[in-house]
Amino acid sequence: MFRLILASASALTLAACAVGPNYVRPATAPAAAGPFVSASPAVDATASADERWWQLYRDPVLDGLIADALAANTDIRVAVARLARARASLREVRGDRLPQATAGASATYGRLPAIQRPPGVEREDWTIDTGLDVAYEVDLFGRISRGVEAARGDVLAADADAAAVRVAMVADTTRAYADAASAAERLAVANRIVALLDRALKVTERRAQVGLTTGLDTARIAALRNQRQADVPAIAAERQAALFRLATLTGRTPAALPAVATARVETLRLDRPIPVGDGAALLARRPDVRAAERRLGAATARIGVATADLYPRISLGGSVGSTGNGIGNLFGAGPLGWLLGPLISWNVNPAKARARIAGAEANTQVALATFDGTVLTALEETETALSTYARALDRRTALKAARDQAAVAARITRAQQREGQIDSLVQLDAERTFADTEATLALADAQISRAQIDVFRALGGQWQASGS
Repeated sequence: MFRLILASASALTLAACAVGPNYVRPATAPAAAGPFVSASPAVDATASADERWWQLYRDPVLDGLIADALAANTDIRVAVARLARARASLREVRGDRLPQATAGASATYGRLPAIQRPPGVEREDWTIDTGLDVAYEVDLFGRISRGVEAARGDVLAADADAAAVRVAMVADTTRAYADAASAAERLAVANRIVALLDRALKVTERRAQVGLTTGLDTARIAALRNQRQADVPAIAAERQAALFRLATLTGRTPAALPAVATARVETLRLDRPIPVGDGAALLARRPDVRAAERRLGAATARIGVATADLYPRISLGGSVGSTGNGIGNLFGAGPLGWLLGPLISWNVNPAKARARIAGAEANTQVALATFDGTVLTALEETETALSTYARALDRRTALKAARDQAAVAARITRAQQREGQIDSLVQLDAERTFADTEATLALADAQISRAQIDVFRALGGQWQASGS
């Protein structure tokens, strides 16, 4: 019986055709596939983006923290669990391609009326029914194959979502580490400025003691020194917040963050242009674009699932069973029976099916608009990140020149003030200018580090962690 069902199903399947539209990936516009308009000497548009871009910083501590985040971050665990759920759903849908078998058995004990008792049969006895039903849906119109196609799209979308979470976690972890290191450097600069102003204050106080200046000058330089001292705890708090964030991203409590993670006291810097590629490579690499594209494919396949309901469903089935009085008679030659035949069901009122088709088509339009929006957002984010990075570098160049000039002016005014050539107000103004440019330059370095990470985040990543 089973061989007959499978042979008939195979013959019908060869003649099957899947209804509904076949998915075609949307073409990339030439303007989106070309070079980035915000490319600058700070990036290399001829080289593909690095898969493991954080290794460009050449920091083994950062490499270890990234590995910890990829292994223990809670958001990644959620994404991986969702991917596992999508894969389980795909296996469930694939199961519809196989024959469905149902086995059953029942046992009852009863008494027959005397008039109904056949000869030789006890009036009181067990009645046992057993049976096995087998059914196989012939996928003539592609309802099952389109469902499998849609479920496979869901799996690929969930896989891309997991990759997007990993990209975000790598960028967030790198940024937290970079913020902590930048804050440490800014803290050192702030302390150095305070120490410099302390020396200027002592010189001013000595001059006031011998009558070469007034107490007002001393008060002004002391006020500037205290203003800069007030920056120290604020920067220290920023550093602690970055370290706490780093601990959470790597799956640790703040107290469990290893000491090596706090050792770096210099801003992350690159010694080469950032490889960025072009728009076409970006759209192929960005996981959110891949996820949106796969959801569009799944939505297109579900049009076919809904369309198949307009056509009849054909199932091949069979059953074998036995009814007997007592265990001894259950498998005798008499009570054993079997059935074999096709089953055709057809909804002759297609209004509901057409409504489902319309809903599936609308969902596909939603998925298409989402895909188009995701592509535009990816390009916008990348262009914005590249432009911000280039302008941050330009700003640092100007700030460094201003800082260097302010340092020269401060040294000259200190010497002139010691020799009594200028008053303390001129020196105070020079010290204030130098302190401002020094602090601003340190902050600009931190902003460049953040801008670099934003570029890497926008570029996405084509790598896949093991087990994804």
